[in-house]
Amino acid sequence: MSTLDWLNAEAFTAFGQHIIWSDMIGNTVGLIALALGWLRSVWTWPAQLLSGLVLIAANVSVQQAGSVGKQLIVVAVAVWGWQQWTRGRQRAQDGSIAVRFATWRERAYLVGGAALGTLAVGGLFTAFPSLSWSPWADAYIFAGTLVAMLAQARGMVEFWFAWLLVDVVGVPLNFHSGLAFSGLIYVVYGALVLWGMRDWWLRTRTPALEGATA
Repeated sequence: MSTLDWLNAEAFTAFGQHIIWSDMIGNTVGLIALALGWLRSVWTWPAQLLSGLVLIAANVSVQQAGSVGKQLIVVAVAVWGWQQWTRGRQRAQDGSIAVRFATWRERAYLVGGAALGTLAVGGLFTAFPSLSWSPWADAYIFAGTLVAMLAQARGMVEFWFAWLLVDVVGVPLNFHSGLAFSGLIYVVYGALVLWGMRDWWLRTRTPALEGATA
C-alpha cells in the first residue's frame, strides 16, 4: 500500500460518517497551526505547510479540485509567511510578532481581492464542471483562505475575520462532501477563531494603554 493509499484509507466510522486518515491528520495539524497563530508563534507556518500537504490527499479522494488548489496555495503562502515572520519584518521592538488592524486601503484590497478571486475561480469551475461539483463554494473558500493567510503574514487582525467567513461555508461543504472530520474541525476552528480574534484585538490596544498609564 502506497502512502497516498494509506492516507485515504478509512480510519474509523463515527455517527455513520467514514473518517479517513488524511482528513483527520491534516485537520488536526491545521487546528494546531491555528492555535500557534493565536500565540503568535512562528511554528504556525510549518504546521500550516504540513497540514496543506496532507489535506491535498484528502481533497483528491473526494475530487474537490478547488480545495486541492486551496491547499496548494496554503503551502505556497505558508512558506512566504514563514519567511515574513522569521526575517523580523513583522516583529515588535520586544521581538514578538507585531499585530495591528489593517488600514482602510488594505481592507479594500483584501475584500476586493477576495471578491475578484471568487469570481475568477468560480467562473473557471463553472466552465469546467469536472474540476468541482460545488464551484462557487469551492471558489469562495479558495479566495477566502488566500486572503486570510496573506493578512496573517502581515500581522493583521482582520485575518481572523476572514477565517470566520471561510468557516461559514467550509463546515456545511465538508459535511456534504463526505469529509466529516473536516466539518467537525471547522466547528472547533470557529470557536478558536473567536478567541484568537479577541486576543489579537486586545494586543493592538496594549501600547496605547501603556502610554496612557505612563
